[in-house]
Amino acid sequence: MADQQPPDTPLPLISSLPPNTDPMPPPAPTLDLQIPAFSSKRKRTGFRRKVPSGSSADPLAASPAPHPPIPASAADDIIVINREPTAEAVTALTAGFPADSLTDEEIEAGVVSDVGGIEQVNYILIRNHLLTRWRETFNSWLAKEPFAALIPPHCDHLLTSAYNFLVSHGHINFGVAPAIKERLPKEPTRPDTVIVVGAGLAGLAAARQLLAFGFKVVVLEGRKRCGGRVYTKKMEGGGRSAAADLGGSVLTGTFGNPLGIVAKQLGLPMHKIRDKCPLYRPDGSPVDPEVDKKVENTYNKFLDNSSHLRASMGDVAMDISLGAALETLRQADGGVSTQEEMNLFNWHIANLEYANAGLSSRLSLAFWDQDDPYDMGGDHCFLPGGNGRLVQALAENVPIVYEKTVHTVRYGGDGVQVVVNGGQVYEGDMALCTVPLGVLKNGGVKFVPELPQRKLDSIKRLGFGLLNKVAMLFPHVFWSTDLDTFGHLTEDPSHRGEFFLFYSYATVAGGPLLMALVAGEAAHNFQTTPPTDAVSSVLRILRGIYEPQGVEVPDPLQSVCTRWGTDSFSLGSYSHVAVGASGDDYDILAESVGDGRLFFAGEATTRRYPATMHGAFITGVREAANISIHANARATKTRVEKSPSTNAQACATLLVDLFRQPDLEFGSFSVIFGGKASDPKSPAILKVELGGPRKKNATEGGKTEQHHSNKSLFQQLQSHFNQQQQLYVYALLSRQQAMELREVRGGDDMRLHYLCEKLGVKLVGRKGLGPGADAVIASIKADRNSSRTKSGPSKLRLGISKSPNLLHRDP
Repeated sequence: MADQQPPDTPLPLISSLPPNTDPMPPPAPTLDLQIPAFSSKRKRTGFRRKVPSGSSADPLAASPAPHPPIPASAADDIIVINREPTAEAVTALTAGFPADSLTDEEIEAGVVSDVGGIEQVNYILIRNHLLTRWRETFNSWLAKEPFAALIPPHCDHLLTSAYNFLVSHGHINFGVAPAIKERLPKEPTRPDTVIVVGAGLAGLAAARQLLAFGFKVVVLEGRKRCGGRVYTKKMEGGGRSAAADLGGSVLTGTFGNPLGIVAKQLGLPMHKIRDKCPLYRPDGSPVDPEVDKKVENTYNKFLDNSSHLRASMGDVAMDISLGAALETLRQADGGVSTQEEMNLFNWHIANLEYANAGLSSRLSLAFWDQDDPYDMGGDHCFLPGGNGRLVQALAENVPIVYEKTVHTVRYGGDGVQVVVNGGQVYEGDMALCTVPLGVLKNGGVKFVPELPQRKLDSIKRLGFGLLNKVAMLFPHVFWSTDLDTFGHLTEDPSHRGEFFLFYSYATVAGGPLLMALVAGEAAHNFQTTPPTDAVSSVLRILRGIYEPQGVEVPDPLQSVCTRWGTDSFSLGSYSHVAVGASGDDYDILAESVGDGRLFFAGEATTRRYPATMHGAFITGVREAANISIHANARATKTRVEKSPSTNAQACATLLVDLFRQPDLEFGSFSVIFGGKASDPKSPAILKVELGGPRKKNATEGGKTEQHHSNKSLFQQLQSHFNQQQQLYVYALLSRQQAMELREVRGGDDMRLHYLCEKLGVKLVGRKGLGPGADAVIASIKADRNSSRTKSGPSKLRLGISKSPNLLHRDP
């Protein structure tokens, strides 16, 4: 983990960027739904950052099934629960649901009998209403019965379906409020035993849910404490004390963050991290604000241009690092010329490396920010007293056995065996592994049989980097109390992450606590730096900043230096998408193995929320639901296919590749053909893009039809949501049907109506295409490979990536 990495080197053949030659028309006028804008900050610290103009988010990661155009005759069938469906749709959006669509999990759970019909519209209205009501009364248990009076009798089954899904998947009635804890069964109500490996946030979240479901649960933890990489240490000295978060420290986004709800249930206030972040030169003098602003703008421009660059490079971008691209852009631009400007530029790179817990020379240009569109949004906050307060509350009454280091997990059709230090064996029906990616990379846990090769490959491809900290408790606060952060520059690029950012915890820790961060290459070197040397270096920086201002900097009363890279229970800090990896690898890590006997959770098993505390929590809740589904299936002798098969996953990847060069494009539709061109019945796969401004043909026009207000509301909400996030839906049809669809006039809305009403074709998420489409995908790929072999290598296809609304996250 602590190997040295050479400085970023430029790409030799890239000298300029393609111009943006694909201006999009402005969107059609829509109803103003007053949906609040989310944070424009990106990545972990968020301060001094700007949203780039392109994202690498995999469109197949979120492909909900939208409802097709609703016939006017059916408009009266839409139920009315309240007068604010738009506000409730926003609540659903912040809770991780599409505002007007079903998630893949809802489709798989069969929450409606007819995906895409009026039943789906009513289900979504009910679902959003339940989510909103519980978010407003999170300290209470939300019962289903009071809502029956609001729902017409013919929709009672939808109320039951929505309520059961939200409860079983941990979207409502979760947490530590007394009313929630009272509902926990006193004794197990199910025969199944689940062994949870690891008492971090993922393990604790899963254990609490499983206990609520009535399972027998035991949590095995190798440390003497719970929390994993969330660790709040009490520091003391000279009559002072403070709570120091040595691991995960920031609640990143308050919109929909489940840990924010847990904090509110505990009555804990959250301190918004203020954006003000002054920077200081190596000699301690303040950086000129104009120079600071200039370099920051240049850095943000390079991030924008790197997005255009990866779009123009296509698949080649997967083999190139973000650091190499940024260095190439810097050299070509010439906008960073003086030593001070270079120091500032390197500070931003250090901030980037902090955000990703990885060297910029290892981050994937193609996918380093693939999760940005799924940011929670809202303020980034410190929790007074530390995040350990969340951990302790979640661990209450959870059966945890400490100092049990797991070294072997055996799984099979009859159950699981988990072997710990000393040879003790725990037996159960299912196991949940939540150990960090660093431990999996190092082979710290042996699996029998060995994990599938695809999972081993993903473990190898994903990056797991390092962030270290120096926490110092002082006799008094000598720094400014009107800020929460300040930064320090260095001249040596290899040391750019060394004490580059300081966090002030004086307002939240209970004492005068200051934290210095060490990121990038410096974080690896820090592993072997003697603590006394590290503290001396930090004090030199602080005295260089404050003593010229007439402020004396005292020696700290107590100091702590972290060593996450050599901690045997983590071997690093958090995950990132390394060169050669993609968001798919997070999904593969999340797959269960052994026919639903062994499950996986943790921040490295979510492509939407990796490297975050709430991501770890969400995966624990997710896997508790999956464990329950599999247990129920076994109890009823029904086999459940929780994880996509290897073949299905391979076909999903092929589908992305094939649609990079579609055979037919019109409006927001694209098509790839299989079989013979002369056969009108040969298969084709249609992709419809729901995102950004709609493409409009010159022949499109016509009057706007007046529809039912609820229907119009959902269509407008879908339009707004689609401008924030690109979504894709698919259909399997014939070549002839695709050609007919191309000839439809009146724009994409008319095409959608023709597709669904005239042709009777259903639009589905990628998973809904089924095995029949997998065979077509494989056939098309084989045909293209054959053609490419005959014609020689093809040229890169150039283009500019579209710009979904990118959001922000933090550790």
